[in-house]
Amino acid sequence: MIETLLLATDGSDGAVAAEGFAISLAKSLGTRLRGVTVIETARVQSLRTATLGVAPPPLDAIEGFLKARADAVCQRLSERARAASLGVECECVSGAADDRIVERGESADLVVIGRDGENQAFRTGLAGPTMDAVLRKTTRPCVVVPSGTNLGGPLLLAFDGSPGSVLAARLSVEIATRIGAAVHVFVDSKDKGRAAARFEEVRALLGPLAATGRETSSTLGRPDVKIVDAARSVRASLIVMGAFARNRIHEYFLGSNASAVVRTSPVAVLLAR
Repeated sequence: MIETLLLATDGSDGAVAAEGFAISLAKSLGTRLRGVTVIETARVQSLRTATLGVAPPPLDAIEGFLKARADAVCQRLSERARAASLGVECECVSGAADDRIVERGESADLVVIGRDGENQAFRTGLAGPTMDAVLRKTTRPCVVVPSGTNLGGPLLLAFDGSPGSVLAARLSVEIATRIGAAVHVFVDSKDKGRAAARFEEVRALLGPLAATGRETSSTLGRPDVKIVDAARSVRASLIVMGAFARNRIHEYFLGSNASAVVRTSPVAVLLAR
């Protein structure tokens, strides 16, 4: 049962979509919303020691700036939530961003984080290191929100028969029922017979919701690309899938369909655990 959402935000342009998505989702689900923003003390600590005979700059002003910015992040979130007639508790904490977010997430049922953080304009990659570290460390279901997306369409459930996708199906039922959305299903399989069996399995998990959406399967091409294409075709606002498939160790080191979908999807992705 989803009762508490934790939103991680850094106040950046990339966090705008995550804030809006979390506010809309919390209001639609009727859940409590909490926010957290992290003052990354490592930035200041790295300047405390003279290097090559060059003295560090005055740090009080830097620390004051980081604290004032964190307070402004919470203030903005509070104002956005208030405008949506929703209450929010926002906390400023210090430390490594991914560790603090994971810690605070342990007391939430769902974590929401933006895909594109404050350093987006200076990266060559598609996703931030904080987001990636949170996804690896957290034990909670996590929604990753790219810039420019919002909640306002059906769900796409990507189902492969793994334990993670079973959890994803159950989360899809809860969310879709509470927000009044349809659930479309995508199944990737090497043969039509296995795909048919998986559709039977997922219909049993979805119950009456199985009749609300489209069913799509594919035996060719990369699964992550097919999942994103299916989400576009049904105009989904949220992809729901397992964080790991059958071989979790293999995927931890070599990457997975889940991480590929997160990095390329134009809509939010919920990774179920």
